[in-house]
Amino acid sequence: MKKVLMPFILIMACSLFVSCEVDDDSPNFYFTALNTVEAKMPESFEVGKTYDIEVTYQRPNGCTFFEGFDVSQTAETDRDVVVVGSVLTDEDRACTEAVEEVVATLKFNVIYTKDYVFRFYAGDDDEGNATYLEYSVPIAEEASTN
Repeated sequence: MKKVLMPFILIMACSLFVSCEVDDDSPNFYFTALNTVEAKMPESFEVGKTYDIEVTYQRPNGCTFFEGFDVSQTAETDRDVVVVGSVLTDEDRACTEAVEEVVATLKFNVIYTKDYVFRFYAGDDDEGNATYLEYSVPIAEEASTN
């Protein structure tokens, strides 16, 4: 009992010296879709393999950070891909306004024998409609064995 109680007492004692004053409990960031510029797709896929797909996206400022990919399956082998970023909203933070192109890697596992179609979100047009970069990747013909 004494061995279990000692770490707890030590943690409580240390917490007295550490204080966090939080006046505002609202989030200091929000998620946003980032524009894809290009995706380097292989010429073909092989079933059962995993591929690293290099996706170039635009980082609009110094307060936006890559969080990952949102991949939606719209049909058996069709995928819509959105690069997801988080934008810091701290009022005291100065953000650079320079747009830069950044590369992130999407890992993709091929499980179907039909050709795949990828649509990467590329931003909105002048009327506010989503635009996409579309890539079709066929499944490689299996080499015949003699």
